[in-house]
Amino acid sequence: MSEKSPPNQIDAAAAAKAVTLSEALPYMRRYSGKTIVVKYGGHAMGDTSIAEMFARDVVLLKQVGVNPIVVHGGGPQIGQMLERLKIKSSFVDGLRVTDKDTVEIVEMVLSGSINKEIVAAINKAGGKAIGLSGKDADLIRARKISKKRAESDSNIEKVLDLGFVGEPAAVDAAVLEHLIRSDIIPVIAPIGVGDHGETYNINADTVAGAVAGAVKAVRLLLLTDVTGVLDQKKKLVHELSVAEAKAMISAGTISGGMIPKVETCIEAIAAGVEASVIIDGRVPHAILLELFAAHGVGTLIRRRKRGH
Repeated sequence: MSEKSPPNQIDAAAAAKAVTLSEALPYMRRYSGKTIVVKYGGHAMGDTSIAEMFARDVVLLKQVGVNPIVVHGGGPQIGQMLERLKIKSSFVDGLRVTDKDTVEIVEMVLSGSINKEIVAAINKAGGKAIGLSGKDADLIRARKISKKRAESDSNIEKVLDLGFVGEPAAVDAAVLEHLIRSDIIPVIAPIGVGDHGETYNINADTVAGAVAGAVKAVRLLLLTDVTGVLDQKKKLVHELSVAEAKAMISAGTISGGMIPKVETCIEAIAAGVEASVIIDGRVPHAILLELFAAHGVGTLIRRRKRGH
């Protein structure tokens, strides 16, 4: 039997880990029994080591009493498959125009290869994950989206047909709550079903926000490939009230692709989510750092700031 090392020879790294775990305990208690919805972005999925880390972190959440629900994207992977099959694709305001041929590929990639890769990674890490799309048990009822755009030479608005692009009309929270009670981690592909059984491609951020609102999640985490919301000096804003976020959109400080992400966060809060966070999913252990550390790593948006 080997002798124990004297206290002054205890490994410094091990001691630091013990301190970190001790500091995380109050946050673990705060979220115990609560539901967290995590949107796992297409770009954040590109790195194998980060993907494995993500799976382990999701399993850890479950093991400490938190109930994670994963909603994933897959835009880059869809684009690659369409290119391989020589199917042309275009975008309107960030939404992929999705005809009948395209929606079949979108469903194949999202509900097939990507969904099952994430499920397999979580299961390999010791969890019990099940892959779903919005078509399973009518989880996500969808309605068609149409966009309007003013003609350049007149004030007349033209309605643009995006094909099978939809938005959530209803999310069946009871299905997800049943899985959660069974210690299962749901992994959801952003595919919805229409009133006549048609398949709709839905933006993954939008699905994550709708799911979070339906299950009254304590947090919506949008993992993406940017650090979060930046101010006019391009510095990360750690916390915003809904009113401040709306003001930054009006002022143009929040612009481009960040606008729909922030709007999704605001809509989720309006639906009953306590707070939404935009995080850089490429940061190792981003989820754990956001939930279990004193200072998060992204931009947290809540109805009002603490103390207000």
